[in-house]
Amino acid sequence: MENKNQFHRSLSLIDGALLVIGSMIGSGIFIVSADIARNVGSAGWLVVVWLISGFITLSAALSYGELSGMFPKAGGQYVYLRESFGKIYGFLYGWAFFAVIQTGTIAAVGVAFGKFTGYLIPSLGEENILVGPTKLGFIENFKITAAQLTGIGTIVLLTFLNTMGVKNGKIVGFIFTSAKIIAMAALIIFGIMFMKDGSVWASNWDNAWMAKTITNTPEMISHKTLGTFELVVAICIAMVGALFSSDAWNNVTFIAGEIKKPERNIGLSLFIGTFVVTALYVSMNLMYLNVLTISEISSAPADRVALAAALKVFGSVGTIVIALLVMVSTFGCNNGLILSGARVYYTMAKDGLFLPSAGVLNEKGVPGKALWMQCLWACLLCLSGQYGNLLDFIIFTVLLFYILTIAGIFKLRKTMPDAPRPYKAFGYPLIPFLYILLASFICIVLLLYKPDYTWPGLIIVLIGIPVYYFLKKRGLAVNNES
Repeated sequence: MENKNQFHRSLSLIDGALLVIGSMIGSGIFIVSADIARNVGSAGWLVVVWLISGFITLSAALSYGELSGMFPKAGGQYVYLRESFGKIYGFLYGWAFFAVIQTGTIAAVGVAFGKFTGYLIPSLGEENILVGPTKLGFIENFKITAAQLTGIGTIVLLTFLNTMGVKNGKIVGFIFTSAKIIAMAALIIFGIMFMKDGSVWASNWDNAWMAKTITNTPEMISHKTLGTFELVVAICIAMVGALFSSDAWNNVTFIAGEIKKPERNIGLSLFIGTFVVTALYVSMNLMYLNVLTISEISSAPADRVALAAALKVFGSVGTIVIALLVMVSTFGCNNGLILSGARVYYTMAKDGLFLPSAGVLNEKGVPGKALWMQCLWACLLCLSGQYGNLLDFIIFTVLLFYILTIAGIFKLRKTMPDAPRPYKAFGYPLIPFLYILLASFICIVLLLYKPDYTWPGLIIVLIGIPVYYFLKKRGLAVNNES
């Protein structure tokens, strides 16, 4: 008889890999190339941004394989930080995870669902402004659109489905992830192989390394050539969208308690998933460059680059298909995010660092109350900002904790040298160190050049310090103290 107080190991290696892919491929690849093109202004640097993002993501995923093999428990990154540096670091991650990282990502993907739904049904899109615009706190241009409310609707629906058991989430994930992989592959093939003119491709690569910023106004498109230092800053800023598109790969570590043979399958899932997605993302951007000029990419209506490309390849019918693809993609992505995120709050509650009810499994063997807590905050974040604002808000905080977690590998090699390591970090110590270096540099640039949302994210993390000591003083944060 199954124990309802424990997670059940019902997910295979394929399920894990599909969760990684499904959580990573959401909205970004269909949208953010427009912003990247505006920042770097050329085909070569556009591809470089995506290649750097892929390298950073693969480096982190391969490093996480060592940690997942050492600690094959529900909670993933929270557990790794707790074991590496002590309970306060695990708490700060979990605090930021709930306040910014996971819920902010769910909100951004939900808003993107509404953004593309609005292409098919304008009354449900972001052009339909219901409140504002007005200034609200540090948000200069606060408004509520129908797209945000549409996104909220999908978050509530997927939360409900996941409270009904992990098998429901698994089925939804399999169907939607498979559909978007097939559809993306078809778009890449048609866009590259059947657009045989070659003039757009040649035009994009004539001045492939002349970096410039592109400013689009209703009257004209203007360009400003970038010097070396300006290019470095532009690449770092452009990385926000690319890294967001490649993020959430670590979600499979959060459900380690439900993975069969987690010490083996989590590491393999991370590698398979991140490799497949990186290959798809670079291929998608090569397809964009075969179909659209760099100016057309930068000025795609509402940044919907995939729709602009589909219009060129398939005509107006194709744009409907792509809008549906993105809706499928974002819906499936949020399913994976919602399913996995609640497992972190469950583990924190077991450590006395979250509301106790989050640490209780419902009759279906899932943390139902934790799922609804996550849903409520994600819905509020949907109302807090537009798509680009949410990305800036998330990425700095995400990178901060990735850096700390990978630094934990170095510490654990010294403090736990004899611990079982079914996998070892690929290229240790060079690759993990290079990741820390690159990610730290990007964080510094974002703090300096995109302060409106990065500083609030950092402040939220720091607020967690007095909260932790308050909980400790109350005697709630004493178990498993490192």
